[in-house]
Amino acid sequence: MHIIKVDAIDSTNTFLRDLNREKHFTAPVCVIARKQLSGKGQMGTVWQSNPGENLTCSVFMPIEGLPLIDQFYVSIATSLAVYDTLNRFMIPKLSIKWPNDILSDRQKLCGILIENVVKNGSMIGAIIGIGININQTEFNDLPQAGSLKQVLGQSINVEEVLQSLLVQLEKRFSELCVSNFVDLKKEYEAVLFRKNKPSTFLDVKGESFVGIIKTINNEGKLQVLIEDEIISDFDLKEIKLLY
Repeated sequence: MHIIKVDAIDSTNTFLRDLNREKHFTAPVCVIARKQLSGKGQMGTVWQSNPGENLTCSVFMPIEGLPLIDQFYVSIATSLAVYDTLNRFMIPKLSIKWPNDILSDRQKLCGILIENVVKNGSMIGAIIGIGININQTEFNDLPQAGSLKQVLGQSINVEEVLQSLLVQLEKRFSELCVSNFVDLKKEYEAVLFRKNKPSTFLDVKGESFVGIIKTINNEGKLQVLIEDEIISDFDLKEIKLLY
């Protein structure tokens, strides 16, 4: 995979998106920054990362005409690639918190932000921003953030994590076809955080309720068992899991 290394940049996703508009990539490309000035997370949040201590990168992955209705499988493939990577570094109690945060026990080690590249109503690629906390040990006002160093008690080589991640991304994206969707979804659900456990959620009104995560539907919505044996579907903007 072609790798572009930069010292400081506003956002690797923005840089890679602009570069793709100019170059029209047909093969995987990775941009890695030692320091991100305006790293982005889900729902417009800011991704905190000390320069040189963590992995902050964006990867363009080509996709062969995936219908937009199946776009959540890109998130599944990416989440499993990061999960596989951290598993190789013997990170304990790994899970995927819907939709694509990677946890060790209850500590968030990785955040993922995916931007679709669409042509004629189908996905032809994805720009995937990945932030993995590796050697940072202090996080301002983020009590649930953690790092590989905190979990393992030792420093980890950032370049080793990057190389392993890129291998796993290419492997998982090679599996991204309709015939594999059932198996990919099963793998994802098998490591889903709080699956089949009573959990507390916040709805769009900020009101809390108790439910049990059962599965995800084919569009990636979370299916939660609530009172009276009713299963309701929620998208990312409709529900927040408290943990």
